[in-house]
Amino acid sequence: MMSMFCFQCEQTAGGKACTMAGVCGKSALVANKQDALTGALVGLARAASGKKPSRRALELMIDGLFATITNVNFDPERIDDLKRQIEEEKDKLGGAENFSETALWEGDPDIVSLRSTLLLGIRGMAAYAHHAYVLGKQDQEVNEWFFKGMRAIGEEHTVEEWLDLLMEFGHVNLKCMALLDEANTSAYGHPVPTKVSTIIEKGPFIVISGHDLHDLKMLLEQTNGKGINIYTHGEMLPAHGYPELKKYPHLKGNFGTAWQNQQKEFMDIPAPVLFTTNCLMPPKPNYSDRIFTTAVVGYPGLVHIPADEKGYKDFTPVIEKALELGGYPEDHVMAGINGGTELITGFARNTVLGVADKVIEAVKTGAIRHFFLVGGCDGAKTGRNYYTDFVKQTPADTVILTLACGKFRFNDLQLGEIGGLPRIMDMGQCNDAYSAIQVALALSKAFNCDVNELPLTLVLSWYEQKAVCILLTLLALGIRNIYIGPSVPAFFSSNVLSVLVEKFGIKPISTPEQDLKAILG
Repeated sequence: MMSMFCFQCEQTAGGKACTMAGVCGKSALVANKQDALTGALVGLARAASGKKPSRRALELMIDGLFATITNVNFDPERIDDLKRQIEEEKDKLGGAENFSETALWEGDPDIVSLRSTLLLGIRGMAAYAHHAYVLGKQDQEVNEWFFKGMRAIGEEHTVEEWLDLLMEFGHVNLKCMALLDEANTSAYGHPVPTKVSTIIEKGPFIVISGHDLHDLKMLLEQTNGKGINIYTHGEMLPAHGYPELKKYPHLKGNFGTAWQNQQKEFMDIPAPVLFTTNCLMPPKPNYSDRIFTTAVVGYPGLVHIPADEKGYKDFTPVIEKALELGGYPEDHVMAGINGGTELITGFARNTVLGVADKVIEAVKTGAIRHFFLVGGCDGAKTGRNYYTDFVKQTPADTVILTLACGKFRFNDLQLGEIGGLPRIMDMGQCNDAYSAIQVALALSKAFNCDVNELPLTLVLSWYEQKAVCILLTLLALGIRNIYIGPSVPAFFSSNVLSVLVEKFGIKPISTPEQDLKAILG
């Protein structure tokens, strides 16, 4: 059997590495092709040194990195085609040697750890840059850093130089998240608090998963007036808060919970599912004929919806499948993991800062004792019930900010309000960590204190590479004492972890009771 090496996700085998097949469903063949693709991207970055890479070189850099994120592309032919295009573009720039794919994971454990952390962070940033790019937004520093960062991956550095690169990258990723925030809000307006039903109405429908709001907008336009309802899934839930998306009456609600439950929740689904980004699991035969992919997402045998040269996508095959399957004959109730059937989203920075005076007054009067940002990626590994239990046990005078799909562990809970504000406020997708950062900075300014002096604690769950780039941004901003779980990343060597603990106060989670006591006293 072919061997591989991958330790980029939280569920990696044995907490060390997948060496024969990926826990995610990725084969050794695909894993090795992704490593070769990564080596070619280093070669492309080398070829572009001292030159201005073409628009196509930038697109291939971003999409090539995006394709290697966990649960994005399982299709060896699509990966081979990407590599072929990268090689062609590299030759146009004068050519350069690729980085050996085996060298990515070989060498001194601490250097491998630091190199891997940077690479995985860059992969995460590529996803955000992709979403901004399709909306016409770019940032020169971000674009240049993809090439700089990938050249650095293929170079020798001291431990101190690697740490400096990681901090520099963290600041660049903040710019990338700000760019995506601007792209989304300029296209769709600032999110507003919105109640979202998890009851699937009878009749034809389409489920859209992933993160790409541009794809959702095109799907809403193409299904308008056709008697087909649209339901979000996973990280698409926050789309309901955007005015330019929620104005479509057939954007009805949310289907299911987080990504790792799809093989159970999609069983016997009488509707197609469109995957726009990562979070695809190998589909079961029961429903594989109704799974569609687009953008860089790929899986052998599935129908792929490409974009034309202007970025337009024709979702006719998805629409025809929805009409063919017909949906549920009666309304279908899909409760959250705690039994709730209504979710609330839309508490992004504009909304929260719009009531900042109420928040500040509530803190001053003691009505709000503490803020917790409990969010990040969800996953199937045991121990993630920690986040449900943690939120349930938070005192009634505390507020829970949340984002990304980790919120599905508790976002259907009804925990009441403080001064008219719900105790659980969903700030959006994982990239909306930018909103949380802006809120924290605004509060620190209002209270004339450092961010680390605020009554605010970050309790994060991680799974894949976008969580890595967000963590590096938080560390680059000097935010300390972050709780992280459910396990420590396998790509952190013991020495690198010691540095993070000593320099930034990183804290692996323990139990909700112990951690709450340590935080609140």
